[in-house]
Amino acid sequence: MKTLVVISVATALVSGATIGAGAAVPAFRAQAAPPAAGAPVAKPKGQTSTVVTLRGTVEAIDKEKQTVTIKGPKRSLTVQVRDPKKLEMIKVGDPVVGKYYEALAFEVKKPGEATPGVTSQQGVATSQPGATPAGAVGQQVTITATIDGIDKTARTVTIKGPEGNTETVKVRDPRNLDKVKVGDLVEITYTRALAIALDKSPK
Repeated sequence: MKTLVVISVATALVSGATIGAGAAVPAFRAQAAPPAAGAPVAKPKGQTSTVVTLRGTVEAIDKEKQTVTIKGPKRSLTVQVRDPKKLEMIKVGDPVVGKYYEALAFEVKKPGEATPGVTSQQGVATSQPGATPAGAVGQQVTITATIDGIDKTARTVTIKGPEGNTETVKVRDPRNLDKVKVGDLVEITYTRALAIALDKSPK
């Protein structure tokens, strides 16, 4: 998993590709005006986020396993319902609304300001007893990779992940190649969350 995450996120980071639900990544773009002569050059950084609203219906309910299967426009999703009383409030065919949030932030740092590696955090939340059944699950992954090579002629940067895997990617804004050097670290924080609730909106 770590290798896959590092390669896909690092590729999007530098090339400006699309991740997941469509969060286009600003790749090594300058975030401020050029510094005055003699001033230290700021390292590239940036962030982006997107929220997508999804609608579906309850396709199946398994009270023994405490799960509900939701059918969306393209695929089905099975979620855990911890409170058995909420299962009594749900029936097949109920409309469901979900919001999918995705964000990506990156910052280039000097050697010594960070340590290569991968950290991950997860969280789960549910509605209060008696309230409309709802829940949310989120995950945040922080990856710190190392710039292993820079080719200004080809406008490429090679990034090495914490497990030693490398990926050479195209830089969209070649001006940022003057702001980084081999050995610099790229800290990437990828956040995603999914919140689902019964759709009580007026018909």
